[in-house]
Amino acid sequence: MAEGKVFIFDTTLRDGEQVPGCKLNTKEKLELALELEDLGVDIIEAGFPISSPGDFESVNQIARTIKNATVCGLSRAVQKDIEVAAEALRHAPRRRIHTGIGTSDFHIKSKFNSTREDILERAVQCVKWARNFTDDVEFYAEDAGRTDNDYLARVVEAVIKAGATTVNIPDTTGYCLPNQYGAKMAYLINNVPNIDKAILSCHCHNDLGLATANSIEGVINGARQIECTINGLGERAGNTSLEEVVMILKQHKHLDLHTRIKAERLNPVSRLVSDTMRMPVQPNKAIVGSNAFSHSSGIHQDGFLKDATTYEIINPEEVGADSSKIVLTARSGRSALAYRFQKLGFQFDRNDVDTLYSEFLKVADSKKEVEDNDLRHMATNYQQKTTIA
Repeated sequence: MAEGKVFIFDTTLRDGEQVPGCKLNTKEKLELALELEDLGVDIIEAGFPISSPGDFESVNQIARTIKNATVCGLSRAVQKDIEVAAEALRHAPRRRIHTGIGTSDFHIKSKFNSTREDILERAVQCVKWARNFTDDVEFYAEDAGRTDNDYLARVVEAVIKAGATTVNIPDTTGYCLPNQYGAKMAYLINNVPNIDKAILSCHCHNDLGLATANSIEGVINGARQIECTINGLGERAGNTSLEEVVMILKQHKHLDLHTRIKAERLNPVSRLVSDTMRMPVQPNKAIVGSNAFSHSSGIHQDGFLKDATTYEIINPEEVGADSSKIVLTARSGRSALAYRFQKLGFQFDRNDVDTLYSEFLKVADSKKEVEDNDLRHMATNYQQKTTIA
């Protein structure tokens, strides 16, 4: 494995589908899986096979179709779950079973009514069961974000010894601050003797809006896989957004971390997921929101028109977005107005624009956005007046 390679584990079809109203049928899942493979995703978590016959069939069909990415199925630390996942994945050229159990005291005591030692034994056992079917086994320590680090290190060491090749450190409740999550990864790197035998993975939720920041801090501190979803879809407030972590690593080259994601496919895939899962993308969403490359403030517009890099750190074409937009509002200045007139084919000098600007402000104060038809009407009236004069 290249030193700075970060594997992208996409769980749009599993964790993303848990969003109310986002249920997918097998045909839709298969279509999205093919798009994710083309995007460059390394591992596609196709579903939770034991959860329903429909999910089993979806995972099975994806496993039969996907050729380059690893296809993954989720299971609990239950033998039957693992056997069903293995059967669903049987035809995948590259297959992974993702199994695990809660490790925080919140889960051990309240959810399982158990003890740390019993959970440790169950963790080891589920990995051994999964290794009967594949040599690519990922273990998740659910609620690792709130798990005591010493105990977590014991669990990680034990499951790696049992055969886990990837260990997922989920911040299941989105509780951690970035420095806490990064420190947890660093602790495991420095305190688990056999850590070199497995890849540590970040699976962060967005309950406090920190999923992306935590995932980046995780890979800075030694993790080499990020679990994420297109558009940040996921349980409750969502998961780490694939497009965000990919572009952060791409922009911050000094980190020497990279993925194999085709950035120019990000916006097209985002739109497909949004349409297929019937979940609109918020306009101000980073990278893929409709306003991500729009400018409406006069100061911003003036700077952008002089040099795009003054207010854009990403070229929209680089992520498959439409070109940057100058949106005319009451906060827009003369340079933006002149630019938009020029785009519409009107050649006005500075004096013309000064005269038109007062008319523009009257229109802008009466509506949220001044559109091309408004500008054409304004320009035509002005030309008629000046011609008559």
